[in-house]
Amino acid sequence: MSGPSGASGGSGGHDEQQGTRNRVARSILDHGPSTAAELALRLKLTQAAVRRHLDSLVSEGVVEPRAKRVYGSRGRGRPAKVFALTDCGRDAFDQDYDRLAADALRWIARTAGGGERGDAAVADFARARVAEQAEQYRRALERVPPEERTRALAEALTEDGYAATARSAPASIGGTPGGEQLCQHHCPVAHTAEQFPQLCEAETEVFSRLLGTHVQRLATIAHGDGVCTTFVPQTRPPSAGDRSGGAGGSPSRPRDVTGTGGTAAGTTAGEPPDHKSDTKNTSKTTNKTGHTSSTGHTRNNRKTEASNATTAPANTAGRNPA
Repeated sequence: MSGPSGASGGSGGHDEQQGTRNRVARSILDHGPSTAAELALRLKLTQAAVRRHLDSLVSEGVVEPRAKRVYGSRGRGRPAKVFALTDCGRDAFDQDYDRLAADALRWIARTAGGGERGDAAVADFARARVAEQAEQYRRALERVPPEERTRALAEALTEDGYAATARSAPASIGGTPGGEQLCQHHCPVAHTAEQFPQLCEAETEVFSRLLGTHVQRLATIAHGDGVCTTFVPQTRPPSAGDRSGGAGGSPSRPRDVTGTGGTAAGTTAGEPPDHKSDTKNTSKTTNKTGHTSSTGHTRNNRKTEASNATTAPANTAGRNPA
């Protein structure tokens, strides 16, 4: 941004007024707390015009009036009023926080030895950074039922400046399960995260722990996407139909086809219950009978062969030669 209010639309007169307000705020940034008279002199404006712009900047929270600090003995009369930038007004101008953060992370990686050790040290820092936020989010999520936790997390992220929303993500025809998408439309550390993806990875790990399920990062602002998008799979408890073991089943509880409802494995669904016992009894009877008959037949054959072997010589001996 080039000023506290950024680009603004509207008529040419409105743009000119906005540009003058930005010049007033910039003069305070460059020279420190200033009186209306000092600003009018520097900007070559009337004091009335400067005061009008100062009133607008005060209402926007960009500047605030303060009593002028006097060093030494103070003369008679009311002390002069000066106008100073607020924290909000200072943040509206370009800052070098991203480069400062990146330099600090590079120093951490270099001090740890660089390479894999350096990457691990940066990852440890990223996890420690989000640990305090995670505790704050956890308390917010504990106050709502599980099916509302993604929405509650989005609200907590919004309070921290991430402009987050939660929306449903229906199951696709290709088989992708349904769930929710947690979208962060703003990332305060996007430029630093572009160089150090450990920041995004640590945040994703926190989301997974808070929501009690494995989440998947689909897009990040740091990688050039318009929105940081995280997919949260559906974790609703099974419905009454799912718990009853009905024919429909559910993705987490498939239909039981191995004996539910009085049918046995290998039988066709819908067979009468008596078929099972009849089949078993018939099988047992057949096996038992077959085994007995086979054994008995073998024994009878052996007895007959032995008898024939014994009687054959006698018959031959007693046979009439003629």
